Amino acid sequence: MNTTPSTIAADVIVIGFGKGGKTAASTLGHLGRRVVLIEQSPLMYGGTCPNVGCVPTKALVYHAHNRREEDSPGDWYRRSVTTVHQLTSSFRDINYDVLDAHDSLTILTGKGTFVDPHTVSVDVDGRHVTVTGDTILINTGSEPIIPDIKGIRDSAHVITSTDLIHRTDLPAHLVIIGGGYLGLELGAVYRTFGSEVTILEMTSQILRREDDDVARTAISIFENEGINIVTNANVLEIRDGGDGAVVTYESNGEQFSVEADAVLPATGRAPATKGLGLEAAGVSTTPRGAVVVDEHLRTSQRHIFALGDVNGGPQFTYVSLDDARIVLDQLIGEGKRSTADRHSVPRTLFISPPLATVGLTEREARAAGHRIKVGSQNVGEIFAMPRAYIVEETRGIMKFIIDLDTDLILGAALLSVDSQEMINVVSLAMRSGTTATQLQDSIYTHPSSTEAFNDVIGVIVRSDAQASSDAEAA
Repeated sequence: MNTTPSTIAADVIVIGFGKGGKTAASTLGHLGRRVVLIEQSPLMYGGTCPNVGCVPTKALVYHAHNRREEDSPGDWYRRSVTTVHQLTSSFRDINYDVLDAHDSLTILTGKGTFVDPHTVSVDVDGRHVTVTGDTILINTGSEPIIPDIKGIRDSAHVITSTDLIHRTDLPAHLVIIGGGYLGLELGAVYRTFGSEVTILEMTSQILRREDDDVARTAISIFENEGINIVTNANVLEIRDGGDGAVVTYESNGEQFSVEADAVLPATGRAPATKGLGLEAAGVSTTPRGAVVVDEHLRTSQRHIFALGDVNGGPQFTYVSLDDARIVLDQLIGEGKRSTADRHSVPRTLFISPPLATVGLTEREARAAGHRIKVGSQNVGEIFAMPRAYIVEETRGIMKFIIDLDTDLILGAALLSVDSQEMINVVSLAMRSGTTATQLQDSIYTHPSSTEAFNDVIGVIVRSDAQASSDAEAA
């Protein structure tokens, strides 16, 4: 028997169990605030990251590289997916139990819809529960964008990224539409598992934001792994036939087709605001559906905040966490934190080896008028970094962009083993005003990847000092 009352009065309503929402809910519940957390699916406790995003995809990266010689690709993939599902299930349980332990926090599983600016109706097991709250946090995340391609909604072989990582049969040929982060990560994973992979990218180059030398190095790694990347590819139609689908596309004025047993649209994600009834709440949205917020994440209604992907900001779990810090500072702190405080936020593309970046590229720094010094070394040439040789992963490149006048780091691109960890050191240095020379002269453990900074940055500083000396002598 359902014992949930038909009406609940709360201090705070949180719609969505994502990183930002659950962090705020837990903190406020711990302080004794009456919190109601609404999540529409029992499979999404904890949000996108532990269920269908960061955790399962990165776990698959790990498993893909650990197949034993005696394991067939199909069997190893099935075992890996099963193991990953067990992991995500345990994360869901932990997320639920931690929040459910708060006496002042109630979790409702069902679709929440605004009735008015302070009221949300929740469909819980066929019953409507009405929740009123003084403060409301929207944390509903984002959802895959399905591009407007002929036949894409009719094909039985078109799948979302969620569908893909839940299927237990390894695709023989995976066609990915879109060469952004998601497409490249999943393409690399499934190629390592043994799938034939074709990535169709509509622009002239993948990783267009990166400098050419960094992008070229990454592209060469993809090509050496056997991933087929087709640029300037405009997908025209997807048509089922036989045991798979035929994807027809145009590239550089010619028409081609490729057969696949799985087709993944990886063309981005849009804020998940449909069905929330934001009009009834008086909450404004952008043309793309994102909730409009100010620098303190307040919406057009001062008592309603939007956290994470739904507000149209960077779609990273760690940004959603920082959103929670900003909102909590508004609710129980000094009210000083804002999105304007953010700078030098790192990001990582989890290919093998990972590509981690922060700050400006060389191209962006020059365009902004900075006088810069640039240092770049291939990982295989950084002899102060024996870890790369120890783990037999010497592919990649490290690149630093440094202000010539201040010696401050303007940006970095690390395509190397352990770069997802090293980039956090660089980001912290940039935020704290640590100079390139200080980062170079720091003491790092050995053998580690971070000690590469002793070598890479040292080369930059020495070469510039020599150039200045030569100029003065002349």
